[in-house]
Amino acid sequence: MPKINIPTPLRQYAGKQAAVDVKAATIGEALAALVAGHPDLRRHLYTGEGKLRAFVNVYLNDEDVRYLQKDATAVTDGDSISIVPSIAGGL
Repeated sequence: MPKINIPTPLRQYAGKQAAVDVKAATIGEALAALVAGHPDLRRHLYTGEGKLRAFVNVYLNDEDVRYLQKDATAVTDGDSISIVPSIAGGL
């Protein structure tokens, strides 16, 4: 099964887990399975219209899925999916 790595700020909404194994064939299915198991994550990852929030970046084995096939990107057993919230700041 693919594994989704949960960033520290979102772990409180995922049962304090650092990673969650999901049954999925695509990135979209993996994220859907994640929020189905941990509904509190939905508002942090998706807009009210069901689109992935602009500041949420998703990586499959270190590749940004925006440059692959986005939600339709295929995943296989042993893949690592990382959710990386964008951080803004500066002076």
